[in-house]
Amino acid sequence: MKHPMTESQTLTIIRPKKLFSLRDITELWRYKELLYFFTWRDLKVRYKQTIVGVAWAIFQPLATMVIFTVFFSKLASIPSDNVPYPIFVYSGLLFWQFFSSALGDTSNCLIANQSIITKVYFPRLILPLSSVLTKLVDFFIAASILVVLMLYYGFVPKLESIIVIPLVLIISFMASVGLGLVLAAINVKYRDVRYVLPFFIQMLLFVTPVIYPASIAQKYSWLLALNPMTGVIQSARATLLGTTEINWGLIGISFAACLILLCIGVYVFKKVERYFADIV
Repeated sequence: MKHPMTESQTLTIIRPKKLFSLRDITELWRYKELLYFFTWRDLKVRYKQTIVGVAWAIFQPLATMVIFTVFFSKLASIPSDNVPYPIFVYSGLLFWQFFSSALGDTSNCLIANQSIITKVYFPRLILPLSSVLTKLVDFFIAASILVVLMLYYGFVPKLESIIVIPLVLIISFMASVGLGLVLAAINVKYRDVRYVLPFFIQMLLFVTPVIYPASIAQKYSWLLALNPMTGVIQSARATLLGTTEINWGLIGISFAACLILLCIGVYVFKKVERYFADIV
């Protein structure tokens, strides 16, 4: 929108659109180098002054696997669908920690970048996308341990894993971005999100079959089915470890649920985007 100032000057006012459109996609593509810059910046900041560096991405799920194995397998005797518990729980933790850590960073990305938001215009969707892409790098680093465990225990992934693993990663990506966009938009105005979210993620862990197989919770299977990460983890285990047959219907439900969640997240984010610079 342009307003005349003088005969030779005009004032251009940039206003975000209320809804997501094809024009937003082309704009995101035009700013793809900025997306790369934010992702690379976050990776450098995270690992630049740490003692263990990139090894932290491996140490965190590995240490969690050891603790869960001792307490839940050795002491509580929780079953693991006839596969060794360490590789059973690690395969679940790999996808769960990608989702939970990406969700945590995405919900806080606007607050963390408030100095940039208030000074420079760029598509705000780049910030949550870069947060999730950063965690995707951590995922692939941590996945190297799963490869070692599969070699150690003699597991060979099914041929369908070529399709299933990228598909469940896309589902996890959509779930992280979709829910993260909603929380990021709320967090700009109500800073309580940063305190409530860790508790919410901790509770969500226990309604996701990460430390136990979904088969032992048949009575509450409907509750587990509401969680899209249930389909992700079950499908990943089925194709990598052969715990069950691949349930394509469950994958389809998880994909549809996360796609709807992503659409809702984008809608909420775009609806309140115009106020970010004023209240952040």
